[in-house]
Amino acid sequence: MEKNIIPQNYKVSVVDRRKKNKHNSLLVWFTGLSGSGKSTIANLVEQRLFEQDIATYALDGDNIRNGINKNLSFSPEDRSENIRRIAEISNLMVDAGLVVLAAFISPYKNDRENIKKIVKDVNFVEVYVNTSVEECERRDVKGLYKKARAGEIKNMTGISAPYEAPENPDIEINTENETIEQAVNKIMAYITPKLQVSNE
Repeated sequence: MEKNIIPQNYKVSVVDRRKKNKHNSLLVWFTGLSGSGKSTIANLVEQRLFEQDIATYALDGDNIRNGINKNLSFSPEDRSENIRRIAEISNLMVDAGLVVLAAFISPYKNDRENIKKIVKDVNFVEVYVNTSVEECERRDVKGLYKKARAGEIKNMTGISAPYEAPENPDIEINTENETIEQAVNKIMAYITPKLQVSNE
């Protein structure tokens, strides 16, 4: 069957879309434990970009699992498939000329390396939202850690499932020592040159 799949080439290219948008497109990937602050920071970065007329789209773990990935569990195999699908979606959005902000626990190093291969290194920015499991559990915004401790949730990252922290992220945010505003400023300072915004 695969030999009968032939990709369609269209006249409008990613270069054309970037020129029309007057900025580069890329994927900013936020990884970290549940409750680390990934979605909060990603949301604020998107707002900042949007105010600068940058075409953006945000992808979030819970939102994706309510739709395209609703058939996946939290087993290691399904977690990897979850991230693979999101990477492919992100790649399409980067091709569409968007700056994609993706906030996912993405606990496995191999899965994050695979994202880079799918969207290409040059289009990928890894942001490690480094918050200790103790702090995430103290915040417990969604009540997940309490449920995990009570045995109601299995495969909870940081409790009963591993989190493989990035060794060389492009940006590391320590939310216990940095304010959200400092985090957003740090990310903006890093990605702004990559956007190559044109004033023409």
